[in-house]
Amino acid sequence: MSRFRASAPLTRTWCHFDFAVEGAVATVTLNRPEKLNPLTFESYSDLRDLLTELPHHEGVKVLVIQGEGRGFCGGGDVNEIIGELITMGAADLMRFTKMTGDVIRAMRECPVPIIVKIQGIAAGAGSVIALAADFRIVGESGRFAFLFTKVGLSGGDMGAAYLLPRVVGFGRATQLLMLGDTIDAATADRYGLVSQLAPDGELDDAVAALAQRLAEGPTLAFAQTKSLLTRELDMSLSGAMELDAMTQALLMTTEDHAEFHAAFNDGRKPVWKGQ
Repeated sequence: MSRFRASAPLTRTWCHFDFAVEGAVATVTLNRPEKLNPLTFESYSDLRDLLTELPHHEGVKVLVIQGEGRGFCGGGDVNEIIGELITMGAADLMRFTKMTGDVIRAMRECPVPIIVKIQGIAAGAGSVIALAADFRIVGESGRFAFLFTKVGLSGGDMGAAYLLPRVVGFGRATQLLMLGDTIDAATADRYGLVSQLAPDGELDDAVAALAQRLAEGPTLAFAQTKSLLTRELDMSLSGAMELDAMTQALLMTTEDHAEFHAAFNDGRKPVWKGQ
């Protein structure tokens, strides 16, 4: 029990995706491969809740989100979600759309670095979850489709119109969100949507290598960097500089910063503690 969590226990079993922790790396696996791992009301809410809990999992330093089988995530389940949405009133529709947005907000505000592994398709909500991650490791079979307009909805779903222009630029984001066309891994890489492109057969190794690098690194510095990247998107330059200065001054008091200095003088690699 932690004084920072009070009496609520951590959730040990998640019913709507697989969750495992190995060492410092937690992995969420979307596990409906026969339908390209579509999201449902329940998997959205579970993912939102897990992301809220994750910083309280002591020892977890990295999260990997992946899909089982030949695709990452085909988006929301057409019948289990869309079939239900067309029968709902405004209040429940708003609860649903806010819940999906809460997943993306939680991804960006979670201090734990998030890697998404993409083989095959990342479509609709799956493409936005990939977009919200810190790193996108994409196999050569990977494809992205922000296809919301193709189902008669706004391309700006789940924060896509906020995040995508900041990753690929306004022009490319307009093209992807308005037309909803599928792009292959090479095109996504050229647009700047891919963190690392790998052969499909080497995808697991590439994800594992990055996860290990992050887990063994200065995790407190990583968390603060992620926070600054998110918070400063809409700040003025002077406000961003002030926040940078305060953050750096705080990190200069940490054990990790002192460890760098000691390791440098000893001629060895730092042993990071995330403290």
